Amino acid sequence: MFTKHQLESAAQYIYQHMSATPQYSWPQINTKAGCTVVVKHENHTPIGAFKVRGGLTFMSWLRANHPDIQGIITATRGNHGQSQAYAATMAGIKPVIVVPHGNSQEKNNAMRAFGAELIEHGQDFNESLLEVNRLAKERNLFVVPPFHEQIMLGVATYGLELMTAHPDLDRIYVPIGCGSGICGTITARNALNLKTKIIGVVSDQFPAAKKSFESRQIINTEVAYSFADGMAVRSPVPDAYSIYSKGAESIVEVSDDEIAEATRIYFSDTHNTTEGAGAAALAAVLKERNQLTNQKVGVILTGGNIDTNQFRDILEGKTPT
Repeated sequence: MFTKHQLESAAQYIYQHMSATPQYSWPQINTKAGCTVVVKHENHTPIGAFKVRGGLTFMSWLRANHPDIQGIITATRGNHGQSQAYAATMAGIKPVIVVPHGNSQEKNNAMRAFGAELIEHGQDFNESLLEVNRLAKERNLFVVPPFHEQIMLGVATYGLELMTAHPDLDRIYVPIGCGSGICGTITARNALNLKTKIIGVVSDQFPAAKKSFESRQIINTEVAYSFADGMAVRSPVPDAYSIYSKGAESIVEVSDDEIAEATRIYFSDTHNTTEGAGAAALAAVLKERNQLTNQKVGVILTGGNIDTNQFRDILEGKTPT
């Protein structure tokens, strides 16, 4: 966990590469939710997602502590890979990114555009992660894990921005993939000495974090599918679990249908596009609206990188399959 001073220092470094993202309260969303909702727009970053913050702080740490590293390798479904490719290329380090077969072609194209060598392996994120460890040894590459304290440090700066602007939030809803988002939000809440409740959000197809949180032990789940690929993680990261298992208030499951509806609402009411994980926090607020009367809540719109065909289906009233 980091102090307020450490978060502020990380934010100042990040602002050399991007601006602080806005947080807005949209009246039509407030009406639908039955409470005041403040949306943290992490879709407004150089890669269209919050992960860029952690990529920047991690690469700064890597350059300072491992100056001889020439290449990194990591596994991703998209935004983590974009962040590492963006930051590594900027630092003069070769990024190698492993994605599962069938991964978003638009996210793949973005990672290549940011300078990544892209490798497809496995049927899901967890299988891609195993290939990373093999290739790292074979090619002498530095492994960037899906969760690392220096990644969390950067990610926590969006929580710092949000809760500095709105210290009176009753709750903040955060989607959970590998955990940097919810852990960063908990870290910022604690550093600012606030009482805001942090609510995790998972896909009902990938409920490992929720099952683990409620059973107080790590539980893995089976291979499944959700178009919210940023939450498609079936094995909690132990270091992240150790933080959110203690610091979160609860974890809510949402379905792909509920996420699709939240995506439509974001577009119709704010004209922002959202990827699946990006709309999940709003989906959870709408699901829990009866509990939120007279409250002020924050939602993290974690990213807007949705594939064109999925977005077309959603706008036609469908749920991507």
